[in-house]
Amino acid sequence: MPREGKQAGTETPATGFLRAHRVVYAEHVYPYVEKGGTAASSAALGVDEHAVVKTLVMEDEEKAPWLVLMHGDLQVSLKALARALGKKRVEPCKPEVAQRHTGYLVGGTSPFGTRKRLPVCCEETIGALPKLYINGGKRGFLVSLTPAELVRVLQPRLVRCGQP
Repeated sequence: MPREGKQAGTETPATGFLRAHRVVYAEHVYPYVEKGGTAASSAALGVDEHAVVKTLVMEDEEKAPWLVLMHGDLQVSLKALARALGKKRVEPCKPEVAQRHTGYLVGGTSPFGTRKRLPVCCEETIGALPKLYINGGKRGFLVSLTPAELVRVLQPRLVRCGQP
């Protein structure tokens, strides 16, 4: 199969999705830090936090869910995101709602292999990374792949909504 470094206990719906779509990826396990976010994962793996992509679950004014992929060192401008989506407003989902939509615990949310297919928005500058690190479907587990592969399998809407 087209993957590298299979590690024990890393089988998730996300890795199943990646294998099914023949994505070349590598697995990275690290000690999960509660509320540590991308700063903790990037430090543990020794990679630039800008290359660690967080998966956020948002909802619009009609409570329709959206996945938003953002650089770890940036925040989402909710106004810019709503404008890009043609919505009145967009806000983060409550953790239990996010889990219901994706099937993943917050802190382990992957855009791959979600419970139901959700529309995905991706900060367009993520495409300029040589490699990105993104959640592999559980806490303390990232997968690395190229932005081209991410775009190929998720077909996200590219947006500009990142802010420091």
